[in-house]
Amino acid sequence: MKLARVHYIIYMLGFMLMATSCGRQYKAEQRVKAFVEENMEAASEMTGRDFADVGTTRHISDSLIQVMRHRGAPGFKTGISYAEPPRGDLLYLRMKYVMKGDTLQNTFYLDQEAQEVVAFK
Repeated sequence: MKLARVHYIIYMLGFMLMATSCGRQYKAEQRVKAFVEENMEAASEMTGRDFADVGTTRHISDSLIQVMRHRGAPGFKTGISYAEPPRGDLLYLRMKYVMKGDTLQNTFYLDQEAQEVVAFK
């Protein structure tokens, strides 16, 4: 009886963890899609979006964020407004897409709640 209860608790914890990570993936993808639609010069010409799994990094310093913001990326507008960089870890999400027959890729860095894009390259 007790063993069944332990298995049930482990199963439920695993399910909750999986549901949380799937929700974070969806939220990050939606935020990046909105960011791209707002800030890409010819977003309507983009096809075939494909997202990698969302990850976490703590190896992005404030100075690196400033460099990425300054450089931007080909095909994106200049003078993009970003959220303040949060303290601690950032989420990152890679997006591959096709633009005028070329397959391109950008990496977007978001806050831990996947509410705002902090920088991209």
